[in-house]
Formats: sequence, structure tokens, C-alpha cells
Amino acid sequence: ERLNRWSCALRMWADKPFFGFGPGTYMFQYASYQKDAQKTIISTNAADGGNAHSEYLGPLSEMGVFGILIMLMLVTVSVRTGIKTYYRIRDPELKMITISVTIGLITFYLHSILNNFLDTDKASAGVWGFLAILVVLDLVSRKQETS
Repeated sequence: ERLNRWSCALRMWADKPFFGFGPGTYMFQYASYQKDAQKTIISTNAADGGNAHSEYLGPLSEMGVFGILIMLMLVTVSVRTGIKTYYRIRDPELKMITISVTIGLITFYLHSILNNFLDTDKASAGVWGFLAILVVLDLVSRKQETS
């Protein structure tokens, strides 16, 4: 089913490559993009749930090129910030927290290729929490650098 959903997301993107179908519309649009050969026992044509099972293909189908660029920018900026902060921060304990948070985010980003959790409040809280911690650590490291 996951391959079916990914294929639908790519076909949707091919139809509307720049702006997509709109945020949160995948579940309402993907049914007509399914191919009979790719359907499984859990495939559905009703808009009763479902997502693209990828944090990258979901935004691509829903928001087009701009959606995937936003997601890739989030990944790039957060990992880059984590690495820069790690090298800039002096306190060994904060250094350990920085690398742990950064590795946690990288783990999530890699897992996001195969699934999506940012639309689930319980799972996304960890990601947004880690990003918030990273922002605070970045600010602390910049303050240490100037003093």
C-alpha cells in the first residue's frame, strides 16, 4: 500500500507540479490516481483517511515544488544549525545535548522518507520540541561567542 500511496503522490505532482492540490488535500485527491495493479487489500477510494506515507512526497503532492523546497529547507537549515552550534558551543554538557538533538532530528528526517508523523500531534511534538531546543542552544552559543 505504501508503494501505491507514493505512486499516487508522484502522479498528483505530475498533474500539478508547482502549486499542488493544496495543503491537507492528499487524502481527498489520491483515489483517482490509484492504478488497479498497485492497489492492495487496504486500498480505499473513499476520502476516509490516508496520507502519502512520506514527509517529502506529501508536501510535493499537496504543495508542489514549493512544498518539497520548504521541507528540504527545514531539513538543511536545522541540520546545518545543529552542526554549527555543536562546534561553537563551549560547555561540554550543552555540546552533548546539541549533538543528541541534531542526531535525533537526522534520524527523524531519514525515517520521514518512509513515513510521515508531522500531521500527528503526539509524534510531531518531539520534532518541534527538538527544533526549539536547537534554537535555544544556537542562541546560547552565539552569546558565548560574543562574550
